[in-house]
Amino acid sequence: MDFDQIFYDLVDLDVGEILENEPMYKHTTFKVGGPARFFIHVKDREALQRGIAFCREKNIKHMIIGKGSDLLFSDKEYEGVIFSLCKNFNQVYMNGLEIKAQAGVSMIYLAYEAAKTGLSGFEFMSGIPGTIGGGVYMNAGAYKYCFADVFVSALVLNQNNELITLSKEDMNFSYRKSILQEHKDWIVIEATFAMTPKDPQDIMSVLDKRKEKRMASQPWNFASAGSVFRNPEEKPAWKYIDECGLRGYEIGGAQVSPKHSNFIVNNGYASAKDILELILLVEKTVFDRFRVELKKEVILVNWE
Repeated sequence: MDFDQIFYDLVDLDVGEILENEPMYKHTTFKVGGPARFFIHVKDREALQRGIAFCREKNIKHMIIGKGSDLLFSDKEYEGVIFSLCKNFNQVYMNGLEIKAQAGVSMIYLAYEAAKTGLSGFEFMSGIPGTIGGGVYMNAGAYKYCFADVFVSALVLNQNNELITLSKEDMNFSYRKSILQEHKDWIVIEATFAMTPKDPQDIMSVLDKRKEKRMASQPWNFASAGSVFRNPEEKPAWKYIDECGLRGYEIGGAQVSPKHSNFIVNNGYASAKDILELILLVEKTVFDRFRVELKKEVILVNWE
C-alpha cells in the first residue's frame, strides 16, 4: 500500500488535521496501543463523509473513535486511518427539555452541563469516561439507568455514506447493546435526548454523592477502561472475580484493581499484551470454576 499517496490524497480531501504514526496510547484510556499510520482530527461531518468514502473506495483499513475509553488497541502498528471525533464533534444544543449532542461530546461534561440548567436524566453517566457516540453504541449505563432511558433519536452515517435518522425503536436497545453493534460501518454523528426538569442543586447533589462514591470504590487515578466485563444475571462480575482470588492479580504492568476487581488497570508500564493476557486469564479462571462466561465490554482492536 502506497502510504505516501494516501497521505497526499487525504490532504487534498481536506479531512482535517492529519497526524502520521500517531501512538494510540495517547488516545485511549488504557494508555496503551501502537502507532496508527494516520490519525485524523476530522474537521466536520462533510469531511468525515469524504474520508470514509475514500477509505471504502480504496479498501483502506479505518475506524472512528471518541475518547477510546472502551478500546484495547494492540501494540502493533494500525496500518490504516483512525478518524477521531473528539476535537471537532463536540457541540451541544439545548432546546427546552431536549438536548442534542454531537458524537464527540464527553459524557461526564454533558452530565454536568445538563445539571447546571436543571435538566435531569444524565446523572447515570457522570462517571463514564467516554463520548456520546460510544455511549449510544454501547447503550452505556450505571446505577440501573442507561442511554435507552433518555434517548429520542440519532443522526447516523450508514454503510452507503448517507445520513439517516434512527428512532428509539430502531435502535433495539438492550443491556449494553444497540443495533449499531450489528452494523459496524454505521457512525453516530449526533443524538437527541428527552430530559426531565429538576432543581439544579438537587441534580448536583446526586452527582457529587456519586463522585464521592466512585472515588472511594474505583481506581479513578489509574489508566483503565472502566468495567471490563458485563454483569451476568446471577451476580456482578466483580464477585466472580473476587471468589476466584484474582483481586490484585498482576501480569506485567496490568493488574486486577485491588479497589474494584472488575477494573483492570495499567500501573504505568503495561503493554496492551499484558492487559489482554490478564483479561483472558480472568475469563478462563471464572469459567473453569463457575462455568460462567464473562462477556467483555472492552473492544479489541488490531489484534488480528
